[in-house]
Order: sequence, then C-alpha cells, then structure tokens
Amino acid sequence: MPQSYRVAILGATGAVGAELLELLESRQFPLADLKLLASPRSAGRTLPFKGERLPVEQVEERSFENVDIVLASAGGSTSKGWAPKAVAAGAVVIDNSSAFRMNPQVPLVVPEINPEAAAGHQGIIANPNCTTILMSVAVWPLHRVEPVQRIVAATYQSASGAGARAMEEMKEQARAILAGVTPKTEIFPYPLAFNLFPHNTPLNEQGYCEEEMKMVNETRKIFGAPNLRVSATCVRVPVLRAHSEAVNLEFGKPFSPALAREILSQAPGVRVVEDWQANHFPMPAEASGKDEVLVGRIRQDISHPCGLELWLSGDQIRKGAALNAVQIAELLGEKNLLRPAAVAAARS
Repeated sequence: MPQSYRVAILGATGAVGAELLELLESRQFPLADLKLLASPRSAGRTLPFKGERLPVEQVEERSFENVDIVLASAGGSTSKGWAPKAVAAGAVVIDNSSAFRMNPQVPLVVPEINPEAAAGHQGIIANPNCTTILMSVAVWPLHRVEPVQRIVAATYQSASGAGARAMEEMKEQARAILAGVTPKTEIFPYPLAFNLFPHNTPLNEQGYCEEEMKMVNETRKIFGAPNLRVSATCVRVPVLRAHSEAVNLEFGKPFSPALAREILSQAPGVRVVEDWQANHFPMPAEASGKDEVLVGRIRQDISHPCGLELWLSGDQIRKGAALNAVQIAELLGEKNLLRPAAVAAARS
C-alpha cells in the first residue's frame, strides 16, 4: 500500500472545495500530489495550500491520469459526467453530490456508522446529504443499543447548504433590508435574510420535497434498515453556516435520557452540549468550524413513553460534506481499499 496518495479535488473553487483544502492540510493527509479541478470559468485561478498557491485546472479527459482519489463536490450533473471517466482512469471517486447515493452498487458511507460498506465500492463512494449525515451520527449510537422504530425530524438549514454564493446573497439581503431597500434574490426563490421558508427543492405527490426524501431514503440505506419509518420537514433559516435539527425518536421500549446522554457523550463524532441551568444547548454559531455534531436538550418525549427528543447543530460544510469525504479517503488508505476489484483486474 502506498504511503501517500495522488488526490484531485473536482469543484475546488466552491465552499466545500475550500474546506477540503483546509482539511487535507490540517489533518496532514498523506499527499504525493494534489490537483485542483474546476469548470472553464474558474481555470487559471490559484488557491492557497500549505503556504503556496496551487493552480486551478480545467477538468478534461486527461485530468484523472495518475490520480488515486478524486474528491468531487461540483454538483450531480458534473459528477455523472466525470466520475465514470475518473474510475476508468483508475481513481476512486468520493462524490459529494446526490448523483450516486441511491445507486445500489454505490456505498453510501458515514465512517462513524458503516465503514465496512466502503469495502464494496466499484470505484465510486457516495457522501450522504448534509442533514442525513448530521442526524445519523447522533442517532446511530442510540440505534445500536435499542433499534429506532421511527424518526421525525425538523431541520433548520443555513445558507451554506446552497453554497458560497447563497451565503453572500443572504448578507447582501440583510444589508438591503436594513437600508430600507427591497432585497434581490438569485440563488433562493425568496429572501432568506430575516425570513425562513420550507426547503426549495421540488415536491413529490405526497408533498415531500427532495431534501426531505433524501433524509428518508439515505438514512435507511446507511442504517441498513429499509423499513425504518422516517419523516422530515426541511426549512431554510437565516443562518450563514451550520444546520440544526430537532429529532424525535421512537423506540420499542422506554429509552432514558440519562442513558442516551451517557451513550452520546462517548460516541465518535458527537459532543454533548447541555447546560440546563443556563438554557444553553447546541447552536449553529458554536457548531461552525467544528468537526463534531453538537447534541443536547436530550429529554423524554412527554407524549410517548418510548419517545426521546434531541436537538443538534453541525457544520454543513465540514462534517456535512468535506470532513466526511476526507474521513472516507483516510479510511480507504487505512484499510487498503483504494483499488476496486474490477479496476485492479482491468489493469493487470
């Protein structure tokens, strides 16, 4: 197994791309080479990395030659077009888009939950949706002790979920409103500053939007529980960065808050934040820039004897996207899972 890896970031100039760069540096990921790829309009830019400025190249057919890992965060259509070409060149693609998540041939991985799933990859591993990752990291440790029978979640999703331009748009809207000017909208359908609205992805016939169905279907796949009952209501809120979620869990028997608190205080990727005297619980302002999912306000659901309530906040750009992808890359190296069997056979 090589001790260092040749990595390409596809979508390097976006918000997640910038976070991937920071994480590769701060976590001292063993790099033999790093290639930054983006669309033609971003080619020619340079981005900081380890005290240097690395050039951004236009992605093309030859971009994936001699690359071990592609960290892709450039949108579903881009991933669908380039991921198969990267795999054909011998790379493993860790994709942050929704393009492959529900493909039964593609593992959907959260390293704290189902690292073993990565071993079954055929060249592509999918990163789950941000809200799914944050919720699953908090719920899985409890599910292992007593299987969850039903999850009802309400999300409070920041502008960061729609990218760097959406964050800037919300700032501009806030300035406009405070100046008495009608705010402009380009990224979102409605002004987000001083406002909130249900998630703006398309609705299905049942009235659930795509974001909500991602939480339903992806949680089932990650947990290996195809019949798990999940319902979600996803809402955009005027927060710059880090999502929050109110999560109601129903178990087959009572699950004490004290036991839940003890389990979560030892769970990987989780930090319990509770000060009941000060009414201080997880907040997006405190979760921003943090690796852990902050969980608190753990309490009995007074409407159901087997119900438990959680509140959480987590950085959508970090654990909800870039960090999870880098953790998967680290897992591939540690377990010697970089070369899928099909690609290895083709190369031999």
